[in-house]
Amino acid sequence: MYIISLTYKVPLEIVNLHLEDHITYLNLQYELGNFHASGRKVPRTGGIILSKITDKLQLATILEKDPFKIHDLADYKITEFIPSKTCEEWSFLKES
Repeated sequence: MYIISLTYKVPLEIVNLHLEDHITYLNLQYELGNFHASGRKVPRTGGIILSKITDKLQLATILEKDPFKIHDLADYKITEFIPSKTCEEWSFLKES
């Protein structure tokens, strides 16, 4: 599993111009089963995406299609994470 942390490099006014396209991108990745959770950081300095994709290169290729990445609006930090314990509702995230 990977945690993707986005940190905005531009003012929110510019981010907001591309937000609809970013949401469309996220929706597609959810439909494809690539992303499991996402949302804004508080304060709104970027966002977080959780992905259970197992291949980091494949994940990087998918992230290249994000409008925020295409327009160089955010830095992306990818952290591999192996969930060993979860609540029952999130048990699908555990590594077997």
